[in-house]
Amino acid sequence: MAVARLAAVAAWVPCRSWGWAAVPFGPHRGLSVLLARIPQRAPRWLPACRQKTSLSFLNRPDLPNLAYKKLKGKSPGIIFIPGYLSYMNGTKALAIEEFCKSLGHACIRFDYSGVGSSDGNSEESTLGKWRKDVLSIIDDLADGPQILVGSSLGGWLMLHAAIARPEKVVALIGVATAADTLVTKFNQLPVELKKEVEMKGVWSMPSKYSEEGVYNVQYSFIKEAEHHCLLHSPIPVNCPIRLLHGMKDDIVPWHTSMQVADRVLSTDVDVILRKHSDHRMREKADIQLLVYTIDDLIDKLSTIVN
Repeated sequence: MAVARLAAVAAWVPCRSWGWAAVPFGPHRGLSVLLARIPQRAPRWLPACRQKTSLSFLNRPDLPNLAYKKLKGKSPGIIFIPGYLSYMNGTKALAIEEFCKSLGHACIRFDYSGVGSSDGNSEESTLGKWRKDVLSIIDDLADGPQILVGSSLGGWLMLHAAIARPEKVVALIGVATAADTLVTKFNQLPVELKKEVEMKGVWSMPSKYSEEGVYNVQYSFIKEAEHHCLLHSPIPVNCPIRLLHGMKDDIVPWHTSMQVADRVLSTDVDVILRKHSDHRMREKADIQLLVYTIDDLIDKLSTIVN
């Protein structure tokens, strides 16, 4: 079984150098061990990221129904938690599902309430509501132990999920983890601009990743998010954590991942920096690093169980 998994991972390996550096935060076996034992082959990239899982809905009394796609397979399963107003059909989500399929592991991807195919109104969304969405996915859909992969704001939510469900969340992978970032960026605005946002009820935050050139963030979302900030005190998460971040990220500073690593109680933490990657981290080499990291954690967790 280990040989079969190794062959699947090897197919994703590039023949050139990676261009990343891992900063270990605890005494443990890291990605270097995996890299040392994988033979170099020509990379196999995703076959157009075909979606083969059917769309389903999680019905919740008194809460919006959540759209999701679930791939059945072995434990630990992988749950992808998207970024702010991002859908389940993004590059990273599809790549993770495809990789899990190659390994025979379970995978879930979903849309937040008010986003994509899920029910609800995006203007009424809050971080607290999306936190409930993540917990609903874990409680009602996921079977057995889970590795959470959180992208950007999803990285903030994965930490909350790990705090709330320590018995089920066995590892975390953050991609440009945006813990507290929205609140921090808003608090750094000039007083006059903050008052203007409060009066209008919307913060038009400039972003090159939006088709409109801005993300219109509800003031109510920012104020509610203040109640979910984590970096002001120790974060009670003890599972293995891997934090991937691009040093060209102009949305969430890579130093934020260093802060998260410093704040979590876990001693098994790596911060992996890619010098030329941006906030999205969806280039081929970024995705290859991501699936490498997933496989390494699956291997680590399997070794612990055995």
